[in-house]
Amino acid sequence: MNALFTSICIAALMLVGCQSPPSNVAETWEFDSSIRALEVTSNQGVWWAGANGLVGHSKDGGATWNIDTLRLKDGSLPSFRSIAVTNEAAFVLTIASPAVLFRRDFEGENWDSVYVNKDPAIFFDSMAFWDDREGIAMGDATAECLTVILTRDGGRNWNLVDCSNLPEVAVAEEGQKEAAFAASNGNLVVHEDEVWMASGGVASRMYHSSDRGRSWLVSNTPIAQGGAMTGMFSAARCNESGDAGLAWGGNWEAMDDNSANKIVTSDGGKHWELLIPGAGPGYRSCVQYVPNSMCQGIWAVGIPGVSQSWDGGATWTTEADSSYYTVRFDPEGKTAWLAGRGQVKRMPVTRP
Repeated sequence: MNALFTSICIAALMLVGCQSPPSNVAETWEFDSSIRALEVTSNQGVWWAGANGLVGHSKDGGATWNIDTLRLKDGSLPSFRSIAVTNEAAFVLTIASPAVLFRRDFEGENWDSVYVNKDPAIFFDSMAFWDDREGIAMGDATAECLTVILTRDGGRNWNLVDCSNLPEVAVAEEGQKEAAFAASNGNLVVHEDEVWMASGGVASRMYHSSDRGRSWLVSNTPIAQGGAMTGMFSAARCNESGDAGLAWGGNWEAMDDNSANKIVTSDGGKHWELLIPGAGPGYRSCVQYVPNSMCQGIWAVGIPGVSQSWDGGATWTTEADSSYYTVRFDPEGKTAWLAGRGQVKRMPVTRP
C-alpha cells in the first residue's frame, strides 16, 4: 500500500530563496515532533523522522525543508525512531504494532509500505544499510531472540531472521528479556560486511556479524546493566581505524552515574572495557565519532547535555542542553546536526 502523506516546504526566514546557509553559523529549526532518528548523507542531504508521523529532509543545508506527514492504513499518525538513507531511497520504521517500514524511492514521491509486523509485542529500535542493496533493522525480542529483519534488494522486500540463526536473549528470573532502546537510531553500526547490534536492559551485550547478518556471535560487556533502563543506548565505530569503537548509555534513572556507562573496543568489538569509570559524562542517548579526527573527536548527546572530547575520551567538556537526543555529522566532520525535543539544529564543529 502507499502511505497517505502531505508535503510542505519551509523556508528559513532569514535567508533569500533556497540558498544554502553558511555551515559555520549555528541555526535551529522547530518542528511539531519529538525527533530521535537522524541521518546525514553526502548526496541526499539531511533527513529526520519523529513523532506525529513526520519525516523531514533538506538538500540545501536547512535553507528549505520538505516535511512529509505519513499515516498508517487506519489514518493514525505513527511514531518513528529508525531511519536510513541510501543513494536510491529513504526508509523510516515505526516503533510498535503494527510496525510499518516505509520506503520512498527518490525517482518518485510516494512512501510505500514494504514491511508490516503485527505482532503485539513488536518494538523496533534502529535501522542501517551497508550499501544501496543490503540493510538491517532490529527491535526487541518477541520470541527467544531479538527481532532482526534484513533486505537484499534495496529495501523493497524484508525478511524476519529466524531465532535459530540468532543468539538467545538473556531472561531474568522475573521473566524480563534482554531488549534494546529506541533512543537515537544508534543500536546498529555497519562497517564493510560487519554489523554491531547493541542490547540493553537485563543484559547489555554486543551482537556481531561479519557476513551482513547471516551468522552471529555475541559478547558480554562491562557496561551498567540488569535494570529496565540500563545498558547501551548507542554505539559508534571509527572508520578511520576500523577496529576502534565505543558504546554509551548507563542508567536512565540515574543520569549522573558515570561509573560504568561508557565502554570501548580496540579489536573490532570482540572485547570491551570501561572508559574512564567514575569520570566524564554520565548517561547519554547517542555517541558518535567526528569524521576526520583520527578517532579522537567524540560527541555524546542526551538530556543532560552535549559533551565533546578531542582526545579519544580521556577528557570532556559539556554544554548543558536538554533539547537533543541524537547527533550526526557531515562526511567531512565540519558540521554537526542535532535533533530532539521539537528541534533540529545545525552547528559548526570547532576543533581545538
